Amino acid sequence: MRMSQLFLPTERQAPADAEALSHKLMVRAGLVRQLGAGLWTWLPAGWRVHQKIVQIVREEIDAIGGQEMLMPVLHPAELWRRSGRYDAIGAELFRLQDRKGTDMVLAMTHEEAVTFHAAQVIRSYRDLPLCLYHFQVKERDEARPRAGVLRTREFIMKDSYTFDRDAEGLAAAYERHREAYARIYDRCGLDWYECVSDVGMMGGTAAHEYMAPCPAGEDDVVLGPAGYSANLEIATAEPRPVPALSGVAGELHTPGQTTIEAVAGGLGIDPGNLLKAFPVVTPQRGLVMVFLRGDHRVSETKLRNALGEPFRPAGEDELRGPAGYLGPDDDLPALYDEAVTPGEYVAGANVPDHHRVVTVAPGPRVDVRSVEEGDTIGGVAVRIEPAIEIGNIFQLGTRYSDPLGCTFLDEHGKEHAVVMGSYGIGPARIAAAAVEQSADDKGISWPKAIAPFDVEVVGLGKPGTPEQAAAEALYSDLRTLGLDALLDDRSAGPGEKFADAELLGVPLRLTVGKRSLESGTAEAQVRRGRVDQEGGIPLRDGAEAVRDLWRSLP
Repeated sequence: MRMSQLFLPTERQAPADAEALSHKLMVRAGLVRQLGAGLWTWLPAGWRVHQKIVQIVREEIDAIGGQEMLMPVLHPAELWRRSGRYDAIGAELFRLQDRKGTDMVLAMTHEEAVTFHAAQVIRSYRDLPLCLYHFQVKERDEARPRAGVLRTREFIMKDSYTFDRDAEGLAAAYERHREAYARIYDRCGLDWYECVSDVGMMGGTAAHEYMAPCPAGEDDVVLGPAGYSANLEIATAEPRPVPALSGVAGELHTPGQTTIEAVAGGLGIDPGNLLKAFPVVTPQRGLVMVFLRGDHRVSETKLRNALGEPFRPAGEDELRGPAGYLGPDDDLPALYDEAVTPGEYVAGANVPDHHRVVTVAPGPRVDVRSVEEGDTIGGVAVRIEPAIEIGNIFQLGTRYSDPLGCTFLDEHGKEHAVVMGSYGIGPARIAAAAVEQSADDKGISWPKAIAPFDVEVVGLGKPGTPEQAAAEALYSDLRTLGLDALLDDRSAGPGEKFADAELLGVPLRLTVGKRSLESGTAEAQVRRGRVDQEGGIPLRDGAEAVRDLWRSLP
C-alpha cells in the first residue's frame, strides 16, 4: 500500500474528551473516527488491525472444531421473551417494532438465535457434540459510552456456542475454548489473565473472563498466590485483622457524625470496629439490613447472588431510622458479611446523633464485600490491577435449551435438554488493549501479528528522485517476498513522515535517503523501543534480510 493512496487522516492533537490512551492514539493515528456517541467507524488501517485479529481468532476456533456461520443482528423479540431476557436485561437491550408492529430486538448476543436453529436440527445424541460460531455486529444501549472503542453501543464480537449431551461434554468443550483463547491472546501479543467471574445476565453455572491489564481498564482484577485471579466483583480474600474494640461502651453521643470516618475518628477506634449498614429492598423479602465492617464496601454482584434476587438501595422513607445512624433492629431481617466475626462493634442506634456498642452473635454469614488492598490469600497480600475485559466464556448448561426446546434423544430413546456453552471475544478490545500495553510517548507500537502493516518504507526523496526510486524498488522487493509493506511516497518532509510512522506503529521501519544511496543501505529501526539496527539493510537484494529481521521480532 502506498501512503499517498491510503486514507489515513492522522492528527497532531487527541480529541478533547479522550481519556484512555488507546482512544487518543487510535484517533490520532487515523485508525478510527467517531460517528456518534458510542458509534465508531474503522478506517482502512484500523480495519486491517481488526481483521488480522479476526483471522487469528478464526484460525484458533476452527482448530478446535468450530464451524463458522452468520446469524442476523435483528431478532424477533419472542425468542428473547421465551428465554426470559427480554424483560430481565432492561434498558441496555435495543427494542423496536417493524412496520407491522412486531416487537424486535437488536441483539447484544446470540444465545437465543443459535439455540432456535439448533433446536430445529438436533434430534439424536448422534448429532452431538457441535460447535458453531460467527463474527457479527452486536448492539448495546450503553448508558455512558466512553474510552473510544472500549465501551461502545455497536461492536463486532466472535461468539461461539457448543452443544453437548451432558456436563462432561460441556466441560471438555469449555476446556478446548480455554486453551484456544490462551493461544489467541498470546498470538496477539497481549499480557492477559484468565479470571473467575460472575455469570451475570448470561446465566449458567460457571464463567471466566479474560483481562488485559492496563490503566484504562474499567474492571479490576484481584491477583494472589498460586495463580489466583478473579474479577473484583466476585474475588475473595482474608481481610486485614483489626484489634478488639476497647475504650467505648453503651450508648454513644455522636452528633453530626454520619460517616464511618467521622465516627471512628471521634471515638478513636479502628473503622473495622464499626458496623456499616447497607439497607436494601428486594421483591420477595422487602427491606433487608446488610451489615459489613466499617472499613469494607459492598460488592453488588456478591450481594445479588447471596440474596438470590434483584435488589435496590432503600429510600430514606423506607428506613427505620435516620441515615447515618442505622444499626441492627430485631424487627428487620439482617444479613452479615462473613468478615463480621462475633464480638462487639459500634453501630448506629437508629436514633439521631447516637451510636451504641452492640454484640454480634455467631450465626450465618455470607461473603458480600469487595476485596481491598491489604487483604491476603494464604498470608500473601493480594494485588489489585485495572484491566480491560477482552473475552468471556460461560458454562450455560440448559439455561437456554430448556425454554427454547433444544433437546435430543439418547441411546435409549429418552429425551434430554442439550447442554450448552457460550464463548465471546472482542477484536476491538484486543486492538485497544494492544495499544494501551505497548504504546510509548511517540505513538502506537503494535505487536507484529496484528500490526496494520509488517514493514514501512519511508522514502525521503521527492517523487522522481533517485532516493524515491530506491525506496520504490525496496518496497517492490518486500511485496514480492510476501511482506505486507507500506511505502510513504508522499511529498511531505522527513519530520512529518517520521512522526506519522512512529504514530502508526508499524513494527519495522526502513528509511531510504541520500545517505542510503551513498552507503548502499537503508536505515532500519524496530518500532518497539525505537531500536536502530546497526549496519542497516542492503538496498540491493536486501528483502530477505528484512524478512529475517521481521521474523525475529516479538
